[in-house]
Amino acid sequence: MSNNSERSKHVDTIIRNHVIWSMGAGLIPVLIADVFAVSALQLDMIRQMCKVYDVDFSETQGKAIVTSLTSSTLARVTAGSLVKMLPVVGSIIGGVTVSVFAGASTYALGQVFKRHFESGGTILDFDPARLKKLYKEQFEKGKKVAEQLRKDKKARKEAEEAEKTAQEAAFAKVKAEAEKAKASAGKGKEGDVIQRLKELAELRDNGVISEEEFQEMKKKLISEF
Repeated sequence: MSNNSERSKHVDTIIRNHVIWSMGAGLIPVLIADVFAVSALQLDMIRQMCKVYDVDFSETQGKAIVTSLTSSTLARVTAGSLVKMLPVVGSIIGGVTVSVFAGASTYALGQVFKRHFESGGTILDFDPARLKKLYKEQFEKGKKVAEQLRKDKKARKEAEEAEKTAQEAAFAKVKAEAEKAKASAGKGKEGDVIQRLKELAELRDNGVISEEEFQEMKKKLISEF
């Protein structure tokens, strides 16, 4: 019983740390890079939890589960990331939105995996469809947890440090991709812009962003290329 209690506390610490780090990653000003950083942190959280519960970790299966469970909130996180393109206020509003949603999503994932592993489950028998309702419930609770952590001085400092680390990694990745793009034909860049415009249009059509926000982001995206 004592061992189970210690294990539970250990897992709670892992979840809390990754929630804070995800919130920090959500503040990265680089478009969409924040979303990828959060996904990587969530996968790392699952990997660490597998070690605690002595469960074999599968990166492929882990990614599939994360994608399946977070699909309902990914659009909201992505929308928050795209809002950062708006002048001045966009980076502030977008950063806070993505930070809270990222923290809530990570919290929800952690709680779902904790319950699954404690019931004797593994990565291989994880059923996203069955646990999606629990994820959504925990996501709502996670928003409150994230908001509370955002007000906590110690947690805020940890999030800022995580943001700095993740931002450096994001910029390094963007720089590497930019150098790679330079060596490619201009056609590749045009294709990338078209793809991003399609994604923006989809967010507008789904009501995630308004027509005005779509036009503003569209102008910004085209001007950057």
